[in-house]
Amino acid sequence: MSSGTLYDKVWDLHCVADLPGGATQLFIGLHLIHEVTSPQAFAALDDKGLPVRCPERTVATVDHIVPTISQERPFSDPLAEEMLSTLERNCARHGITLNGLGSGRQGIVHVIAPELGLTQPGMTVACGDSHTSTHGAFGAIAFGIGTSQVRDVLASQSLAMSKLKVRRIWVENRLADGVFAKDLILHVIRTLGVKAGVGYAYEFAGPAIEVLSMEERMTLCNMAIEGGARCGYVNPDQITFDYLQGRAEAPSAEIWDRAVAWWSSLASDPDASFDDEIRFDAAAIAPTVTWGITPGQGIGVDERVPISEQLDPADRPIAEEAYRYMDLAPGQPIEGVPVDVCFIGSCTNGRLSDLQAAAAVARGRHVAEGIKAFVVPGSEQVARAAIKEGLDQVFRDAGFEWREPGCSMCLAMNPDRLEGSQISASSSNRNFKGRQGSASGRTLLMSPAMVAAAAIAGRVSDVRQLS
Repeated sequence: MSSGTLYDKVWDLHCVADLPGGATQLFIGLHLIHEVTSPQAFAALDDKGLPVRCPERTVATVDHIVPTISQERPFSDPLAEEMLSTLERNCARHGITLNGLGSGRQGIVHVIAPELGLTQPGMTVACGDSHTSTHGAFGAIAFGIGTSQVRDVLASQSLAMSKLKVRRIWVENRLADGVFAKDLILHVIRTLGVKAGVGYAYEFAGPAIEVLSMEERMTLCNMAIEGGARCGYVNPDQITFDYLQGRAEAPSAEIWDRAVAWWSSLASDPDASFDDEIRFDAAAIAPTVTWGITPGQGIGVDERVPISEQLDPADRPIAEEAYRYMDLAPGQPIEGVPVDVCFIGSCTNGRLSDLQAAAAVARGRHVAEGIKAFVVPGSEQVARAAIKEGLDQVFRDAGFEWREPGCSMCLAMNPDRLEGSQISASSSNRNFKGRQGSASGRTLLMSPAMVAAAAIAGRVSDVRQLS
């Protein structure tokens, strides 16, 4: 059993009660909600005549269903309009802060909470979205929860949960030029598999992690859930504190030093004990692309789609399914696979540094003929910063569309969707069948820079050759 880790410390500090059966009633410091998983939770509260227990600890935004070409109200989709209106009514009725369209603070829930300084080290964070693990980048313990648990947090500001084991993912050396945090996490998932993290929290540590920016750490933790881990985190350090200082909801200057001292004390002890540890070499990782229908089916851009005999027998059935669905042949090079749509955005890779990396590839080049390529900033704040740097014009000059903030084609609960069997190069986090809006649409996950390279070439390309 782990001891002395950040996970253990934060868990113990938020324990309200030990429950019969071994679970813990855990206090939730920050609850994030959006328009998709909250309506039924509010309705359940209404049915029982309950108020929201701590409205000041719940923060709302709209992201999943918002269109990205025009956000003029009412939306053309009446269901989307009703979902947004319902969230607005519920927030107004319960005194919850809503970062709505045009507020200057709207965006994808996992982008706005960090950039506003809401997410802080040592917190417990919950949200009705799988990729809540993103917030672990700050040394928070962050869980995605279901709608019934959203109800529970609204009603009690706590959750009944079972404590996880802790696996340390130790990464030596540094990522090479043209290789990003997205490649690192795809490599980890490829190596360990999509179920290896079940029952674990992942602590990401080591020399390669220590030099990552906060936005890179968010990408890493965002996809911990894709490796089966309920949450992933990085110990808070000076990079964390520098990112948070001065943000709107971060501690004020008067209490800043005390906050930093407290946060520092929560990092895993030098002699902390872990349930498991697995080591990686960052220098050995290449730009990574998924070829199949799970995030674990990834390979380096200079590799070939694995043949069935190379795989663990347990992995062969889903590999056979992936060959058929993706229309890719075993042994085929992934580099050179033609693409139809190129999407840069999402809670995984829709932040300013992601757009900067993609723009560096796009600058002075042009999207290949017949390719649809578009960029969706993760938030209004990201959009403003990118426009200030002229990135929007770089993308437009290169033939990309520049859109309004939202989740967009990551999950296609809005008008941004693949059509038919189109194949997309996508900076998002899931490549499941039908994930991007078409039952036969196909998704290749990769870094934003790799998506830009694919858009320029019209096919999967090694971004290192364009640098």
